Amino acid sequence: MKKILPLISLFILVHFATAQTTIIQRNAAIESMIREISAENLEKYVRDLAGFRTRHTLSQNKQKEGIFASQNYVLDLFKSFEGQSDGRLSAYIDNFTIPADGRRIPEDSELGNVMATLKGTDPNDDRVFIISAHIDSRASNVMDAAIDAPGANDDGSGVAAVIELARIMSKKSYPATIIFVVVSGEEQGLKGAAYLAEKAKNENWNLVAMLNNDMIGNSHSSETNINDNTRVRIFSEGVPMAETERMAAIRRYTNGENDSKSRQLARYMKELGERYVDQLEVKLVYRNDRFLRGGDHTPFAREGFTAIRVCEMNENYYHQHEDVRVENGIQYGDLPEFVDFEYMRKITGINLASLASLAAAPSEPSSVGIDVRRLSNTSTLRWEAPETGKAKGYFVLMRETDASMWQKKFYTEETSLTIPYSKDNYFFAVQAVGEGGYESMAVFPQPITR
Repeated sequence: MKKILPLISLFILVHFATAQTTIIQRNAAIESMIREISAENLEKYVRDLAGFRTRHTLSQNKQKEGIFASQNYVLDLFKSFEGQSDGRLSAYIDNFTIPADGRRIPEDSELGNVMATLKGTDPNDDRVFIISAHIDSRASNVMDAAIDAPGANDDGSGVAAVIELARIMSKKSYPATIIFVVVSGEEQGLKGAAYLAEKAKNENWNLVAMLNNDMIGNSHSSETNINDNTRVRIFSEGVPMAETERMAAIRRYTNGENDSKSRQLARYMKELGERYVDQLEVKLVYRNDRFLRGGDHTPFAREGFTAIRVCEMNENYYHQHEDVRVENGIQYGDLPEFVDFEYMRKITGINLASLASLAAAPSEPSSVGIDVRRLSNTSTLRWEAPETGKAKGYFVLMRETDASMWQKKFYTEETSLTIPYSKDNYFFAVQAVGEGGYESMAVFPQPITR
């Protein structure tokens, strides 16, 4: 007994010596908005959308069913929020023609994206943030525009989240502009998103980030029977699709293949999401998307924009791209009864936390670099103030090279910082911090060689 007691005492001392306390600081305005997200509202939107019977991109124009009726439903909701925005929110359908492609568009077709633009309040801030989902649905045959295709989860869940975010966020003001968009033509080849991404490119939008929400309502997997509404995936590209040779050369020199802008956005959403939303872990998936599938963030990535996909953790293939039927005792079809609305509420919350923080923060620090001109066991980073907004200070972020998330944050109000950690052993980034503690996305430094 005398030998055991010292061992127990040693364990207690070591345990308390190594334990760390995590302090979570939440902005009161963002926390209040997240509390306003309603699972009941999300359920109503999903059931209403499923009630249009089909939202197939090529479905007929009828008053109470089909894609055009469902788009008008979303437009009416967006317009109902305009009055609470003091004139900042404006909603409309951006119509366009998609030419026949010999694949999933048999003839030239009129499509439309339902847009609600919450104009930024700072006339000197031209930044744009997009949150998106797709309204079109499908069953087993992607060309069958007549069969029932309720699309409750794919992607009624994403559309419902975009509507709820527009409802809540349109009451607030941000220096930057937020666009809530519900695109069409996703199942026919990402047509609506491709049109919007090309438009943003041609019109030189300062599009900082695009958040695509596609299937965020299922928490019960097929085959493996996992039932879990405490995790969500964010997909992000590593090597950018639009990478230039100069970008590639810097990436190879710094080994920065895991530090693309999309990866920085995914990390930002994980940190902010888990800060504000309880009982939800954000899993970073180092892929642009899943095998055999695609999403509306991809056309934006191809145009060189920062874009990610938010998606449920466990998919159920009985309720995805299936005809509504009962077979061998199994109910197939994308029906509202298989949507977990509490899960949707939490995922909507991580989107709100990220969007509100980004739109309220100053822009990223400029000309971020790390000095590699001499051998040393310290690291010196330098940068310039953001082009837009006022930075109260900056965080220099640090992580080990095999870590997925930033592990330390060093605060400074200067535009350079030297820290006693070797640049050979760690990755670094810098983010601006504005009034209220709003943080910009992190910027991976370029090497300062002369």
